[in-house]
Amino acid sequence: MKAILVEKLGGPEVLQLAELPKPAPKAGEVLVRVRAIGLNFADILAVRGEYLAPTRLPYIPGMEFSGIVEELGEGVEGVQPGQLVAALGGSGAFAEYTAVPARAVLPVPSNLNAYEAAALPVSFYTAFFALHTLGQAKVGESVLIQAAGGALGTASVQVAKAMGLQVIATASRKEKLELARSLGADQAFLSSDPTLESKVRQVTGKGVDLLMELVGGEGFAQSLRMLAPRGRLLVIGSASQQQATLRPVELMKKNLSVIGVWLAPFLADREAMLEATQFLTPLLATGHVKPVVGRVFPLEEAAQAFQYVLQRASTGKVVLEP
Repeated sequence: MKAILVEKLGGPEVLQLAELPKPAPKAGEVLVRVRAIGLNFADILAVRGEYLAPTRLPYIPGMEFSGIVEELGEGVEGVQPGQLVAALGGSGAFAEYTAVPARAVLPVPSNLNAYEAAALPVSFYTAFFALHTLGQAKVGESVLIQAAGGALGTASVQVAKAMGLQVIATASRKEKLELARSLGADQAFLSSDPTLESKVRQVTGKGVDLLMELVGGEGFAQSLRMLAPRGRLLVIGSASQQQATLRPVELMKKNLSVIGVWLAPFLADREAMLEATQFLTPLLATGHVKPVVGRVFPLEEAAQAFQYVLQRASTGKVVLEP
């Protein structure tokens, strides 16, 4: 099978197209013929060796994908050969075939195609765990979602609206703001707007109850300032690649909370995954929320896809196709 192999850490240039043996499923695993692969910024960080989990070389990148179940390992139940599934495998998706633990396989509503299914797991489950499980969002509260035109942003806008939240979206370009509005954002502002803080206060009267922080760096202090009393800052990424400075005493003035968000530990929590799946599945099945697919690249152009994401040119989820 063809696959993207990484044998040394670095940028897009270290992605190598290789011919590798087709994997066989072990006990408790599912072999899937990959149809589409969701590209995440976390994949780029992992290839660099800068992700939260260490990168063990050599390896095949790709933590989320969709595909057709081809073979079941011993003891696997609940999925059938020929079924379209999505999966969160941690790595190994940049290939024509991959074997993943059965617990990593997620149901796909019949109204989603393979590209949409590949754009589902990371963004929508992260949005749910950030807002509901960690952020403890309540109906009627307000949330500011950064990078609202990206994969996580488009998912978060939809999930937040489904939770009954007032959504303020920020993004780097006007067309991304228009996309956020089309998905349900109540207000949308350019992230570079020098009057952003005052506009947020005008809209909410007090600041936002929750803020999904994806940028980091110098903007971190501004994010804290935009929080309402008892506001919760959900730290999900640092796209600026810059260190943020936090003075704990600043949290005391308004009883603020700063909460780290990482999807990986939730994957081993069966109850949490079940709760998220029970919330998301009916919304997806009825079309109330839907993954936004951006540009699709062939697997052979994985390096170009990495560059496309790094240039912040993408809207929705960038997808690779074997």
